[in-house]
Amino acid sequence: MHAMVLTAPGVPLQFQERDDPVPGHDAVRIKIGACGVCRTDLHVVDGELPDIPYPIVPGHEVVGRVDVLGDGVTALKVGERVGVPWLGYTCGQCSYCRNGRENLCDRPLFTGYTRDGGFASHLVADARYCFPLGEVDNDVTIAPLLCAGLIGWRSLVMAGVGKHLGIFGFGAAGHIVAQVARWQGRSVYAFTRSGDVEAQRLAKSLGADWVGGSEQKPPVPLDAAIIYAPVGALVPLALRAVRKGGRVICAGIHMSDIPSFPYNILWEERQLLSVANLTRNDGIEFFKVAAQASIKSHTTAFPLREANEVLSKLRSGQITGAAVLQP
Repeated sequence: MHAMVLTAPGVPLQFQERDDPVPGHDAVRIKIGACGVCRTDLHVVDGELPDIPYPIVPGHEVVGRVDVLGDGVTALKVGERVGVPWLGYTCGQCSYCRNGRENLCDRPLFTGYTRDGGFASHLVADARYCFPLGEVDNDVTIAPLLCAGLIGWRSLVMAGVGKHLGIFGFGAAGHIVAQVARWQGRSVYAFTRSGDVEAQRLAKSLGADWVGGSEQKPPVPLDAAIIYAPVGALVPLALRAVRKGGRVICAGIHMSDIPSFPYNILWEERQLLSVANLTRNDGIEFFKVAAQASIKSHTTAFPLREANEVLSKLRSGQITGAAVLQP
C-alpha cells in the first residue's frame, strides 16, 4: 500500500510505501476509492490537536470497498462499499457510551488522528464503525458526507427547528447543511469571508435567501446560527445576529480563541453550544435524510500525491465546496 504520512507537526506529508495492513478482530481492510479533505485534517497536520501519535496518516472522510475481513466480522462482506467516519472506536463502557452519548466517550479513537486514516490506498477500520453506502453516486461525491455531512447534520439538529438559519463559513459542511435546511423548508443566511465571490456564488446557487460578509447584519434576526469556520471572533458576531432565545452552535473540533464580548449579547436566554464528534446514530439518520433530500456535494478531486498542495489551498481559502483525494 501507499500513504501520505505525517511524521511531525507542521511538516509536509511524506509519500510512503508500506506493507499491506492486516485487520484484526472486528476489523476490516478497505481499499480506498476516495477520501475527503476536512479542515480538521489541517488541525492535525499543523499540530493544533493534542496527543497525536506520530507517524499518522490523516483523513477521515473515507469511501472504499472491503477487501479483507478480520475475525468476528459478520455484518460486512468483501466487495461491499462502506464509509469510514471520524469516530473510529468507542469503549462502550464509560458513562457516556452507556447513555447514548458515544461521541463523548472517555477512550475513543479517531480516524486520521489517533488511528491511521484515509490519505492512503488502504486502511484498517473497526467494522462496527463503518457505514454501508450501497451503490448510489460515486465515491468522490459521497466522501465529504462522512464528516462535513455528519457533523453538519449533528450541528443542524442542535440548532433546533427555527425557520431562519445562519451559516458562518460556507465550505464543505456549510454547503451540505444548506441543502438539508432548504429541503426542510428553512431560510438560509450564508456568511462568508468578505470578497469570497466563489463561496457566495455557491451559496446563492444552493438557494440561500441572503448572502453576505461575516460582519454584515442579516435582514432578519436568526433563530440559530452555526459556525463552521474555526474563527473565535465569529462568536460575538453570531450572537448579535440571533434573536432572543436563539442558539449559536460552534461546530468545529478546534477554534481560535473567542474574544471577550458584552454580556448583553448573550443575555435574553441566547445559548452558545459546541458540537463534539458524532455518534453512529447520527450517521444512520443523516444518510437517510441525504437520500431523501438528494444532497449533492460540490467537490474537486485531486490525486493522493497532491495532498500537501490541497491542504495549502484549503488553508488559504482556495477550495470552494470540498476537496477530495483519490489514490
